[in-house]
Amino acid sequence: MLQIRKVTKTVFMLAMTAGLAVSVFPSGATPASATNNAGKPTIVLVHGAFADASGWSSVIQQLERDGYNVVAPSNPLRSLSSDAAYIKSVLDSTSGPLVVVAHSYGGAVITNAAAGNPNVKALVYIDGFIPDVGEDGLHLAGEASRVATSIEPRPFPPFGPNDLDFYIRQDVFHEVFAGDVDETTAAVMWAAQRPIAAASFAEPTTAAAWKSIPSWALIGRQDRVIAPESLRFMANRAGSTVVEIDSSHVSMISHPSVATELIKKAAAATEAAGATE
Repeated sequence: MLQIRKVTKTVFMLAMTAGLAVSVFPSGATPASATNNAGKPTIVLVHGAFADASGWSSVIQQLERDGYNVVAPSNPLRSLSSDAAYIKSVLDSTSGPLVVVAHSYGGAVITNAAAGNPNVKALVYIDGFIPDVGEDGLHLAGEASRVATSIEPRPFPPFGPNDLDFYIRQDVFHEVFAGDVDETTAAVMWAAQRPIAAASFAEPTTAAAWKSIPSWALIGRQDRVIAPESLRFMANRAGSTVVEIDSSHVSMISHPSVATELIKKAAAATEAAGATE
């Protein structure tokens, strides 16, 4: 009986270890010490506000099918500085080379988090902020952005004057955030949205990784969260390779193949640069 208990405990511990590996390294990704597939860079996907990493599901499936290791961490959405610090820790603990991809507010996060990391070889912005030092999301969203009139504030503990989370209201979520996905999908996205702390949008950027790392940008011409003209301005200023499509703010969901192909182009450029070093 004692021997059976020992075997059972060993099996349990192995199962727990495997479970932790799956939870810490989502989407089949491997620990930092693992070797990348055939020299391909690891793709790190960072979600934005009002969303979670599940928005990358179709992109992840396509990238993994093409042999890429993919990591899609949870962006805390508490403040730009703390979010960037958290994502920086993910990048620091993931073996390179890395292609770091972000959607929406996540663009501001990776712009700060990737700065100074020599393993980050490319940045990809999907309908995302590409701020410079001192800039914040409130001023970069553009006059045509409808997000300011679409949010619903809700207080959280300790309920101080600045302890507010922002959600996008149910009555406008489909139109403003995800206009080119079907109503059923948009309803699920609204129900599962993760709020962002109000302070996050107003906090200024302290580093601009795009000044030293090549970048790519996908711009949705029907984006109502970040005005398309603002997306163009930021991408052109960063010297990004730009692709524009007829899409809402969530082009990685409504046009996952387009988003995936742009990520793969950034990865291919990384591989080519690595081959010449």
